[in-house]
Amino acid sequence: MSRQNGISIEDMLKLEVMESCKLIAGFRGARNTISRVNIMADPDILEWTTEGEFLLTTAYSFKKDTIESQKELIKECASKNLAGLGIKISPYLENLSQEVLDLANDLSFPIIDINYSIPLSDIMMVTFREIFNKQASLLERIEKVHEKLMGAMLEGNGLENLVEIVRENIKNPVILHLNFSNETIKALEGSDPNNIHELCKEVKEFYEHNNNKSKLKKLIEDKVIIDGKYIKRMIMPIVLREHVYGHLFAWGTDMPIGGFDLAIIESASTTIALSILQELSIKEVEIRYRSEFFEDLISIDSKRKRKALDRARFFNLQLEDSYVIEVMSFKHKNEDDENELMVNYIQDFINPMVHTIEEFMNYLNLKGIVSTKANGIQILLSFTTTDFIQDKIKEFNQKILESIRNKSDKLDVKIGIGRVYKKLENVDKSFQDAVRTVRIGKIITTKEIVTFDELGIFKILSEEILKDELEDFYNSTLKPLVDYDSKKSTELVKTLDVYFKNNGNLTRISEQLFTHYNTVLYRINRITEITKMDLEDPNHRLNLEIALKIKELLDK
Repeated sequence: MSRQNGISIEDMLKLEVMESCKLIAGFRGARNTISRVNIMADPDILEWTTEGEFLLTTAYSFKKDTIESQKELIKECASKNLAGLGIKISPYLENLSQEVLDLANDLSFPIIDINYSIPLSDIMMVTFREIFNKQASLLERIEKVHEKLMGAMLEGNGLENLVEIVRENIKNPVILHLNFSNETIKALEGSDPNNIHELCKEVKEFYEHNNNKSKLKKLIEDKVIIDGKYIKRMIMPIVLREHVYGHLFAWGTDMPIGGFDLAIIESASTTIALSILQELSIKEVEIRYRSEFFEDLISIDSKRKRKALDRARFFNLQLEDSYVIEVMSFKHKNEDDENELMVNYIQDFINPMVHTIEEFMNYLNLKGIVSTKANGIQILLSFTTTDFIQDKIKEFNQKILESIRNKSDKLDVKIGIGRVYKKLENVDKSFQDAVRTVRIGKIITTKEIVTFDELGIFKILSEEILKDELEDFYNSTLKPLVDYDSKKSTELVKTLDVYFKNNGNLTRISEQLFTHYNTVLYRINRITEITKMDLEDPNHRLNLEIALKIKELLDK
C-alpha cells in the first residue's frame, strides 16, 4: 500500500488496550500504516473511508451476511488501501469463515480479532493518541534533518554531504544521479557489498532510452529484486525550472522504508534543487562572461576584436593555434512560431547543456570555450595541430547529439561547423561559415550535423552579396515555370527537379512520378517552350538546375 504517516498494525497490537486481541489473517500486511481509525456500523461507510484508515466493527452484520457478501467487504476494503479491519467476532460468531480468512491472507489485508470485552471507543482513542504522538515525533525529527540539510547546503559542503545526511537518517543506501552533469554520487556505507553492483546497475538501467519514467516529475515507489528478494525502492526527481535535473534513489535493503524516509527524501530533493540552482547561477555568470568575450572576438569592430585577443590568454587560447567554430540552433518540435513558453523551455535546456558540452571537451582533451546566444550555443575549438581534426570534431559532435536526444525529445537541433582557420584573429571567418551552414543546412538536408564543405554549390549561392543577382537570375530562368504551375495547377517544376535527379532518364522519371512516359515527354516539351531553354543544351541545363537551387533558398 502507499505510504502514510502513523503507526503500523504491529505497533497497534503492542498497545496495552490490545493485549487480548490477535491478528488472525493478512499477516503479510502487518506493517501497513494506520493513519486514522473509524468505527463501521454500516458497510456503506466504505464510500467515505480514506487510504490508511483502520476500521473497527462487530460481527453482528456478518451473522446475517452470506460468505460471499463478507468476502466482497474484504475485497473492497483492500481495494481502497485501508490499513486493516478489527472485528469483535464474539459473541456474534464463533469464528470467521475460513474462506474469508484465506481471502484476507491472499490480499495481505490484516484482520484483528477484537476481544469482546474491549470498548471500540477505547481502542479508537488510544490509537489516535499513539498516532498523534508518533506524527509529532516524526515532524520534530524531520525538522531537525531539514535544518541539517539546509545548513550543509548554505555552508557549501557539497552534494556528497547532502546525500550522506539522507543515508544516515533513513539508514539505507542512497544514490544521487544528476542528468545535466552526468554525475553520480553514492552513499553506500554499511551496505552489503554484494548488493552495491545491483544498485548501481539499476540506476543505469533507469535512464535507458525505452524507460519513460526518468522524465516523470513525481515520486516513483516500486519494488525491485535485490539479492533474490523484493525490496522497496523510492525514486525522487530533482525538479528545477520545470525540468528534471536528476533523481535521488533509495532502497529499503537494510531497514524498512516508509513515511518518515519519504519525508527526508522530499526535503533532500528540495535542498539539492536549491544547491543545483546556486551552481547554475554561477555557471550562468561564467557563460555570460564567455559570451561577451566571444562576441568581441567575432566583431567587425577592430577595437572590440583587439580587446578580445588581448584577453584570450585568460581563456587558455593561443593566438597562433588553429580554430574552428560550431553553431548549434535549437527549435521546439511542437511550435513553428515559438511562443514564450517554448522559448523558456529552450533557454532552460541550453545552460545545463553547456556544462555537458564542457564535460565532453574535457573527456576528449579538446580546448576551447562554449557560449550561448538567443536559442543556440556557440563552440570555439582550439587545435595546436591540424592532425585528425575532422575525426575529433566528428566524435565530439556525436556525443553532443546523443546527449541532446537523451535529455529531451521535444527539441530539433542543427549543428553547423565552419572551416578550420589558422590564428585566433581569423576565427570570425569560421563563425560566418558556421552560421551560413546552419541556415542553409536547415533548407537542403535533414542531417543534424552539417559541415561548411557539405554545402557544395550553396557555399556560393548563400553569399549575401549575391542576393540581388540570384533573384534576377531566378526571375529570368525558372520563375515563368513556377508562375505557370501556379496558374494552371500543373507539376512542371516538380518534373524538372525529378529530371535532374534521374539524369534525364525519362523511363525512371515516369516511374518516380507514377506518370506515363508520353506524359513526361509532353511536360519536358512544355518546360522548353515556357522557359525558352533547351534541356539538350548543357548551358541551359546548368542554368535551370542552379535556378532550382536558388528557388530552395528563396522559398525559405
